[in-house]
Amino acid sequence: MSQEGTAKSGHGKQGLRLSKSAPLAQALAQTIHAGEVESLTGLLREHPDLASARIVDDKGGSATPLHMAADWPGFFPRGPEVVAVLITGGADPSAPVEGSWHAETPLHWAASSDDVEVARAPIDGGADIEATGASIGGGAPLDDAVGYGCWRVARLLVERGARVDRLWHAAGLGMMTRTEELLAASPPAQQQLTDAFWQVCHGGERRMAEYLVALGADVVR
Repeated sequence: MSQEGTAKSGHGKQGLRLSKSAPLAQALAQTIHAGEVESLTGLLREHPDLASARIVDDKGGSATPLHMAADWPGFFPRGPEVVAVLITGGADPSAPVEGSWHAETPLHWAASSDDVEVARAPIDGGADIEATGASIGGGAPLDDAVGYGCWRVARLLVERGARVDRLWHAAGLGMMTRTEELLAASPPAQQQLTDAFWQVCHGGERRMAEYLVALGADVVR
């Protein structure tokens, strides 16, 4: 059976797959984005595999219902409750996008909209905070959070144990001690200093900006 046929007809080795245009997928998206928790619970009861389903777009890429809950621009009504219901129903909080140029998880998507409450919910549900596949840098959700200037989620990720091992992460977050540690461990190239300086300006960290300029960051580029 073709992928398109699988997506439309349902079950296979990879579990339930639905075309994005299928009525059930559309009903699911509407329910999630409206924050209709009770209706969502009913849908999951009626379709036990729905929480872990793959929703397939017209190019063959797929995401999950949790991605719907964390999608841009975020801040959907009752978002944290929706995420919790989906995870309780069997959704994998670390499931990546498949068949696309990135492999972002729902946590990456929440990081990209700075929806800190929705980001907290998959972390509480066991999401891999270091899952790779970000649309910025190809790494963990912290790449997206810092890269898109989503500082509330960036700080949440650090509080929950995310590794800060890139200079532009530490500098953008104003983490002076960590920045000094990274600089001491590996003297940066000019471009690394300049990239870090850009993130510092993005985050409004004036003292860090002054520190990097003193080290030679290029403020003209």
